[in-house]
Formats: sequence, structure tokens, C-alpha cells
Amino acid sequence: MQIDISKTARQRIAVGVAVVALIIGWAWWDGGEEPVRPVAQTIDLSEMEA
Repeated sequence: MQIDISKTARQRIAVGVAVVALIIGWAWWDGGEEPVRPVAQTIDLSEMEA
């Protein structure tokens, strides 16, 4: 059984695959070196020593 897909549908699928591949490639190249926001924050523990 073969599914017939129109030319425009194939083009949209190809563009979607290309966009996903670009995003994954960029994420791999970036390597997570620069986080979007800081993960850790300093906490002052002197207030807890009461």
C-alpha cells in the first residue's frame, strides 16, 4: 500500500525536517556553554544561623 502525497505536502515536510535539523545542529554546536538564564544562585546562609 502506497500513500500518495502531494508536492506541496512533501515540500512542507522537507522544510519542517530541515528546521528541526538546524535547531538540533545549532544546539549540538552550542554545546550548552551559554545557558539562557543562570541555573544556580548564591544564598546567604548567615541569616539562618539565629
